[in-house]
Amino acid sequence: MSETLQPLERMPAEVRRRIAVVLCDIDDTLTTQGRLLAASYSSLERLQQAGLLVLPITGRPAGWCDHMARMWPIDGVVGENGAFYFRYDHGTKRMVRAYWLSASQRAADRERLTELEARILQEVPGSAVASDQSYREADLAIDYCEDVARLSANQVARIVALFEEAGAQAKVSSIHVNGWFGDYDKLSMTKRALEEQFGLGAEEIRARALFVGDSPNDAPMFAYFPSAVGVANVRAFAGRMAAEPAYVTEAAGGLGFAELADALLEAR
Repeated sequence: MSETLQPLERMPAEVRRRIAVVLCDIDDTLTTQGRLLAASYSSLERLQQAGLLVLPITGRPAGWCDHMARMWPIDGVVGENGAFYFRYDHGTKRMVRAYWLSASQRAADRERLTELEARILQEVPGSAVASDQSYREADLAIDYCEDVARLSANQVARIVALFEEAGAQAKVSSIHVNGWFGDYDKLSMTKRALEEQFGLGAEEIRARALFVGDSPNDAPMFAYFPSAVGVANVRAFAGRMAAEPAYVTEAAGGLGFAELADALLEAR
């Protein structure tokens, strides 16, 4: 990890005060060892009650994201690494769903991903289709450590290579390798969601939004947001990310997210 990575406490108070949008990864950022702790969940609620927009930006599937948008104290969610955003309007009781690709294109891509799935499972022993795959609409998630024995770095790299050889994008999260066909990622759909749903332009997004994450698939977000934060477990991916966050929390996982929430709220 870069020696320039600074502890969260060094984020200037004036920067913390101007943050109006909190964008957060879920797995190993909001969660701790696979569990959503009360401290991290209540931090979402406290941020929203203080008037900040809160949007998880995740690789998790559409089925989960529908639940989150309806039930969690959040203002929307970007899922499947940018395949869509969902926002539930509690006033009209209407779910807003926006996809990067059309339904017909997603269906065609699914056939290609199904073929690719068989090849990956055959060529990378020990890998498995993620347990949440049946709730996905646009990508293929290969489990390398969530519900299977952890694969080696070389095996994970081979999964990525197989996706890329087929012309798919591939991103490594803290638990899965996600692959999809399409020119989108977490960042592109996040910018679209903030513009379409909240009227935020590019300059305002960079100045007033903050992203917090933990793994290589968060690199585009780390690169784009000047005040991006990594929870402490981001250090496990030292040297394996295209871009690093500006700051890092002292605590890992959901407790690191709660630490960030405290820092933002104290500055206000």
